[in-house]
Amino acid sequence: MGFFDVTNRYAGLDAKADPLVKLAKVVPWEDFRPRLEAIWRGSSAERRSKSGRTPWDAVVMVKMIVLCALYTLSDEQVEYQARDRLSFMRFLGLGLGLGLEDRVPDATTVWLYREQLVRAGAVEDLFAQFDGYLRDQGFLAMGGQMIDASIVPVPKQRNSREENAAIKAGGTPKDWDDTLARRRQKDTDARWTKKHGKSHFGYKNHVCVDRRHKLIRRYEVTDAAVHDSQVMEVVLDDTNTASEVWADSAYRSAETEEKLADRGLRSRIHRKAHRNRPLGEHEKKGNRTRSKVRARVEHIFGAQTNDMGGTLVRSIGLVRAKARIGLKTLAYNMRRAVHLTGMNRAPAPA
Repeated sequence: MGFFDVTNRYAGLDAKADPLVKLAKVVPWEDFRPRLEAIWRGSSAERRSKSGRTPWDAVVMVKMIVLCALYTLSDEQVEYQARDRLSFMRFLGLGLGLGLEDRVPDATTVWLYREQLVRAGAVEDLFAQFDGYLRDQGFLAMGGQMIDASIVPVPKQRNSREENAAIKAGGTPKDWDDTLARRRQKDTDARWTKKHGKSHFGYKNHVCVDRRHKLIRRYEVTDAAVHDSQVMEVVLDDTNTASEVWADSAYRSAETEEKLADRGLRSRIHRKAHRNRPLGEHEKKGNRTRSKVRARVEHIFGAQTNDMGGTLVRSIGLVRAKARIGLKTLAYNMRRAVHLTGMNRAPAPA
């Protein structure tokens, strides 16, 4: 294959509006380098011995990890796609040569580097850093904030009643410690919950989205059994330029209304009916008006489910699940930033 053959292939991808080209331009990848190198320098994931292999480039590795979140790829899948797809190669800055600069990180390397991010708690730092960049570009949190939560499924655990009882009590079933391989495959942090009459097992992603730009500004991850309203105060964004807060009726209570008022925020939370106290026509009309705004947050969960390959998390434990969900949230904001930049959305006034 000649040089111009590759160039022509890339030109064909450009004609089809390769989304990764825009992502590579809009996101300030080099800004992440100092933080990433500080984490990976001297770690087991990156050996700097002069006699060992040259360490992987920090930006290439974070792009590989973002690709996993962007398309819900396993580590093995992202390695294969990086070797097979020209669009992935170009996004990563890799060529078709056999030199060290064009080698593709394998699945184990991707896992090791992500694991270092998890242990350092760096996913939240990367999310906050990118959010700060967006604000510097004029995409401030404006128009009020929308609060909601989405269930993130994990593979179901086939436990006995006795085992589940021990887990809920904060212990470990007695025979699990005897089989280490079995213990490693058991997620004792995830919980069951019911929604619309159906049972779900996993975690919850609680988000705060600004109305103006539909960017996720704050997020928190809990097990699925935690009620949405218990995390509302954690995800509220005090930097939003407007005071309105939209949420569904699960968040409404006298205590919530009082806390919002104490913080100078105006409640736009849906009203809910009570036993022997159905909603009146005026209240129903108010809920329909609120729904026109609050529905925008559902677009985000829909994008993560449909456009980004789903939200299933296959890691074990809350710490890793929080990192995976945080990376998914970061990848969504990156996609949204590409869209907003393409729209030439006017920045906020100074």
